[in-house]
Amino acid sequence: MTLRQAITAAATQLAEDEHLRATANRDAELLLLLLLQISRANLLAYPERELPSNQQTAYQSLIERRLQHEPIQYITGEQEFYGLNFHVTPAVLIPRPETEHLVEAVLKLLPSNQSVTLADIGTGSGAIAIALAAHLPHAAITALDISLDALAIATTNARENNVADRILFLQSDLLSALSPEEEFDAIVSNPPYIPEIDRLSLHPQVRDHEPTTALFAGEMGLDIYRRLIPQAHKALKQNGLLALEIGHGQQAALTELLSGWNTVSFIDDLQQIPRVALARKP
Repeated sequence: MTLRQAITAAATQLAEDEHLRATANRDAELLLLLLLQISRANLLAYPERELPSNQQTAYQSLIERRLQHEPIQYITGEQEFYGLNFHVTPAVLIPRPETEHLVEAVLKLLPSNQSVTLADIGTGSGAIAIALAAHLPHAAITALDISLDALAIATTNARENNVADRILFLQSDLLSALSPEEEFDAIVSNPPYIPEIDRLSLHPQVRDHEPTTALFAGEMGLDIYRRLIPQAHKALKQNGLLALEIGHGQQAALTELLSGWNTVSFIDDLQQIPRVALARKP
């Protein structure tokens, strides 16, 4: 079997699953590149190269994992976010392009040439904290997560992206581990916000493989916001920035939860869905 034939056969298998059909060709190619540890250019240059039987078996094992709806990022162990590479495992939420809107919004509102203090709540893989650290060279960042496994991955990602010296990682349920006297110029978070009632409608690779504690937040998806927003109010300096990723249809609820804050605004994602909530502490 040649490399071309192997990819064609694997893509055909994947396309039989309605949940995998749209990415079948991409996934089949990506998993073969992962197995062989070669570049796509090399694959395109030598598509008629023979794939030995032992590697055919190994390749089929990877395809079987994908057929179980395991996210491609967990199989490869990595995901790109905001131009940086991140290790990911089932202990952390996979960084998504939508969250880049949150990073962009914060970078527009904070000075890059001054010292600032930030907290990233529910840091997971560390994607938000690390992306901000990479673009705010004078920032001191505290990244918090309730999961020790997630913090271990985030610490590795910070080290490999050369910002570990400016990020303090702490185990914490939201901001509970912080000293009451500690104040920040900005608090950012991509918290769990999926309503429990939406669980069954999620793609199985999300519902069955990503950490539920990073996805769901009560019946309407607002439970974490209800706890986080008052805690953030106490921990921010006057006029400090609160930046939150929000879910579909949650703008009205967040507007109410942020009543009493200043300059509340929302930023849409590329699908014109309100994705980021911004507010200033009075």
